[in-house]
Amino acid sequence: MSNRVLYLIVCAAPPARNITELIDLLHADSWDVHVIATPSALEWIPISKVEAQTGHPVSHRPRRPDEARTLPKADAVVVAPTTFNTINQWANGTNDTLALGILNEVLGLQVPVIATVYAKPSLTSHPAFGTHIGLLTGAGVIFTETESLRPTDPSHPFEWRTVTELLASFADPGARER
Repeated sequence: MSNRVLYLIVCAAPPARNITELIDLLHADSWDVHVIATPSALEWIPISKVEAQTGHPVSHRPRRPDEARTLPKADAVVVAPTTFNTINQWANGTNDTLALGILNEVLGLQVPVIATVYAKPSLTSHPAFGTHIGLLTGAGVIFTETESLRPTDPSHPFEWRTVTELLASFADPGARER
């Protein structure tokens, strides 16, 4: 396994049920994947399968003051799927979950961040949503097209390559500074 560390932040949307498919692709690209789930996503992802696949626990809550840090420094962050709720909270600086805390922190760390929105058109047409996408884009977040994960045929797998191809286009495979 490579020493390139990727935080995969998973939000509660249908693709989360199949997040192991994305993890397989990320492993094939030599990423050491650490999954961070939003509280709602814990009900959507196959936790034991993800933990066995990555070799790491699924993180979902901030550490207590007496606990050691368990996450290594990230070389890149992928938020897939990301939801209407997470985008709006992130853009507003809400910091009440581990996932949001990490997303807020990485904006100031020069860490590449890719987000792929999976939300209904009725939500993405809300006026706050476009404003928040613009704000996060201005802060350096790279977005895929909204709903780019959705397969053209419902019987096909999610389009995870939209994430991995974008990640490959800008991620630096070089050694990271610690």
